[in-house]
Amino acid sequence: MTVRPAFDDIYMELAVNLAKRSHCIRRHVGAVLTKDTRIISIGYNGPPSGTHNCDEQWPAEGCPRDSKGSCSLAIHAEQNAILYAVKNKTSVEGATLYVTLSPCLACARIIYSMGINQVIYFNSYAEYKGIASDEGVDFLKTFGIECKKYEGKLDNVTHMI
Repeated sequence: MTVRPAFDDIYMELAVNLAKRSHCIRRHVGAVLTKDTRIISIGYNGPPSGTHNCDEQWPAEGCPRDSKGSCSLAIHAEQNAILYAVKNKTSVEGATLYVTLSPCLACARIIYSMGINQVIYFNSYAEYKGIASDEGVDFLKTFGIECKKYEGKLDNVTHMI
């Protein structure tokens, strides 16, 4: 008997593989937006289309930093997925977001404002940044958005960056 993979596994594997498309020097992140068991949008972190690819323009150090020390060009993976859906007139209300790094606080605000009702993440943003808590996850949970760390098994991913 063939074992069919769970949708959570399929979507998280896709998010992990999408992260490999990132041009970011510091961190590769992928995101998949789904609704009713269908993919409605995908994204990965990087500069806006038509600008510089950080790994090509600044291969050693990455793009210049903003006043808070963050990438000056980067759009986060979840932002890219949401923006692409909206640009193509696809509603994200009621969607589930699969993302390889739990949302930062700024992304959490966007996720909440857009009506996304569930976030499943692979790794902790707090652990990556060395901060006390996952502020984005805390924010979303405070306002009733279901957030959970992915606990499944990734069979079709060869390497996580």
